[in-house]
Amino acid sequence: MDRFRMIFQYFQSNSESAMNGICGILALASVKMYTCFDFSCPCLPQYNMAYGLGIMFVPPVALFLCGLILNRQSVVMLEEWRRPQGRRKKDLAVIRYMCSSIIERAMVAPVIWIIVTLLDGKCLICAFSGSVDPEKFVGFPNASPVQVQQLLAKVPCKDDELMRNNTSRKAVSRYLRCWSQALGWSILLILIIAAFLARWLRPCFNQATLLQARHWSNYIDIEQKIFEETCCEHSQLFAHKCILHFFESMRQEIKLHSFSLPRKGEGVEGEEDLLQGITDQDQVNKLLKMWYYEKPPL
Repeated sequence: MDRFRMIFQYFQSNSESAMNGICGILALASVKMYTCFDFSCPCLPQYNMAYGLGIMFVPPVALFLCGLILNRQSVVMLEEWRRPQGRRKKDLAVIRYMCSSIIERAMVAPVIWIIVTLLDGKCLICAFSGSVDPEKFVGFPNASPVQVQQLLAKVPCKDDELMRNNTSRKAVSRYLRCWSQALGWSILLILIIAAFLARWLRPCFNQATLLQARHWSNYIDIEQKIFEETCCEHSQLFAHKCILHFFESMRQEIKLHSFSLPRKGEGVEGEEDLLQGITDQDQVNKLLKMWYYEKPPL
């Protein structure tokens, strides 16, 4: 139990490690979702492309949005971008660094989904089976153009009666699957080369600017966390103080009902110090407004 608590505290204190773990979980979930998904192409000329491309691109959009939602830094970045200038200047380099970091992590799961679908080939076969040139394949010369389109649309449905004994179905399917796998491996190779170049060419650029942007992006995130924790702590103390004042004002009525309360000043003396002088709603609202509009300079 202590080990799990230590792991939880580590991820809670380190936002980058937490987001790397969440991105890994989303990537594994995308692969698991695709393997468990029951792909059923409609095998109709007017619906095949919409269904195939929809399965290929709609889930990645949903996974990308999930990556943005689960990334706490996306909210911090938007707040930093939209906040008033105040007494603390806004550094656009820090905002750009945070934005690029957020987008890179959110794109992991969608890219893996697209690559897996291309390597599998079912989506591309369903989407583009009606777009191939029928003259390249045997089995279609005696059919009318409408019949050819219907036959090509039924290529993904190998159990259909019209295509069960058709010799050209496997040829079209192999042709499209080869293109799909070639495109998937090409995208994967391009991403690997881009990651390699980004990794090895980064030291050639100005490292001081990168370190500064990374440091201040972490600072903004940690500052926001500490501010929220401090507000929660003060809210508890403020609520406790209000409750004590309520019971203090009800002292006479409670005495009539034979309840005993501590004498004035016995149990309340330490509360004044804990509240640090902020004991009024207007004071709290003023301080929160000042924090938003006029953050102290660094």
